Amino acid sequence: MLQVTDLNAGYSGKNILSDITFTLNSNEVITLVGPTGCGKTTILLALSGIIPVSKGEIATSAWVATADTQIATEAREVGMVFQDFALFPHMTVEENVSFRVKDRKKIDHWMSLLGLQSIRRQKPAQLSGGQKQRTALARTLVHDPLYILLDEPLSNLDTSLKDSVRWQIREALRSSNVPAIWVTHDQAEAMSVGDRVGVMMNGKLVQLDQPESIFRKPNSPEIASFLGEAVFLKASISGQFARTILGDVGIYTGNDGFENSEVVVLMRPWDFSVEIASDGNGFVDWIRFEGETKLVRITLSSGEKILVRMKSYEAIDLGKTVKVTISSNGSHPIYPKF
Repeated sequence: MLQVTDLNAGYSGKNILSDITFTLNSNEVITLVGPTGCGKTTILLALSGIIPVSKGEIATSAWVATADTQIATEAREVGMVFQDFALFPHMTVEENVSFRVKDRKKIDHWMSLLGLQSIRRQKPAQLSGGQKQRTALARTLVHDPLYILLDEPLSNLDTSLKDSVRWQIREALRSSNVPAIWVTHDQAEAMSVGDRVGVMMNGKLVQLDQPESIFRKPNSPEIASFLGEAVFLKASISGQFARTILGDVGIYTGNDGFENSEVVVLMRPWDFSVEIASDGNGFVDWIRFEGETKLVRITLSSGEKILVRMKSYEAIDLGKTVKVTISSNGSHPIYPKF
């Protein structure tokens, strides 16, 4: 287990991270996402010991790092998997994995689990991106780290490879019982891989929760927008419903303080149905074909603009008047009007 408490860290006397607190449990994968420059990679550098703690604490069962007690990288027993793989180019796959390890059983276990036996004698220049990444992971796991840090591990892979390699890495981590922190810029990757997802903004961990919870109940409109296509409809509160121009929407409980006030309710593009109608309540601004689906922007009669996601085969035309209705029967979060 890894416990991070009120962590502050940065460069040249300037903090990048502010008061980061979380627990990484045994056999857990936490994925971290956030906009460029938000501090995701800085967390990895601090947890690995590459940059020092300026305030707060990083604690494991084996050591505790603070501003007064810095623990060197080589003494932390931490594994790191980089986006550029960092393999020794003159060594074979087997030599890379077994570097400074003599336990043959352990080496064979990880090479077999990650499907490397058939390429054990090949060198990195002969490998695909997925094979390189699996080699780098095996090399890390064979050392029995206390925890693993993965820095954009799939960013150098082709799109067609990402899904399969993602799950190979995830299953290997689960089999190893080694907890991990996985940094990515891909929200879909973060949602599918992480037991919990953490959102970073401006050097702060603004929300950490299970994927479904953080997507359905983000703490702020900014988090909601970062995690996916978001639509914010103006509304007023009536009991457990938000009244919008398109009808009533169920909202989550715990909305004290919002009664009789103007709010916005978070919707997603899948929450709407659209049909062409001369007496409709909206106008089609643009249509983006995206393969299996298409994204449509509609200006409502109120002037509000919404995004609607439709199946690619559903008929809709640019410039047409349409009837938009709410198809969601679930609960939605609300925020103060902005």
